[in-house]
Amino acid sequence: MNASALQEELRRVLWERIKAKKLSGLGLAKQTGFEQAYISNFLNRKRSLSLEGMDRVLSAQNLSVYDLLNREEINKRASSITASEGDFENIVLTEPEVAATAPSITRDNVRDILKFKKSFLRRLHPALGSGREQWQRFVLIKVDAQEAASMYPRLLPGATVLIDRHYNLLQPYRKNEANIYAVHRNRTCTIKYVERDGDHLVLRPHNQAHPVSVLPLEGREASAMIVGRVCHVAIET
Repeated sequence: MNASALQEELRRVLWERIKAKKLSGLGLAKQTGFEQAYISNFLNRKRSLSLEGMDRVLSAQNLSVYDLLNREEINKRASSITASEGDFENIVLTEPEVAATAPSITRDNVRDILKFKKSFLRRLHPALGSGREQWQRFVLIKVDAQEAASMYPRLLPGATVLIDRHYNLLQPYRKNEANIYAVHRNRTCTIKYVERDGDHLVLRPHNQAHPVSVLPLEGREASAMIVGRVCHVAIET
């Protein structure tokens, strides 16, 4: 798919959201910092977006280039790396920004492959928000020192976390126990406890020495910002 086709698909997605009254041209202009006329011209095929402009629109609408690719095209690029082997399932380790934005993890974004018992994965029940059905369910990421410090001692630097990307609703997995989520922020993942306060997500650390942060939803569903629930943590010794 070339750049022109990607921009046409972006127009289609934006018009769908406008017709569903989830977005307006004025609202998109405010989100991106562009003039309303600039957005209108793009939507009506009177101009194209620069690379920077396209990136700003994608970021404002919590989209990635992967969301614009044809599903068959993604599947062609995806390898058989997630094929199961006996009692085990292959789960890919990828970069946090890929885990946050890519529906399918292709070979060039795989850092490693770890095996998990199928019986363990089957026990994990999903809580799936709309628009996530076609996403590859389980992915792994490494936690950096800053993220680990904010969630200490639940996480340590270099920990590998398993993310269930089919669990992106704010409902407890276990009674009286807060879920740990990977959240899409600044085009990557942050690992925090999460709650909703009006039009914002409140991201809370486990380590009280670290600050609470607030993420504006800007008209988006909370489930669109949540990458998934952290359902397993492994720490090398």
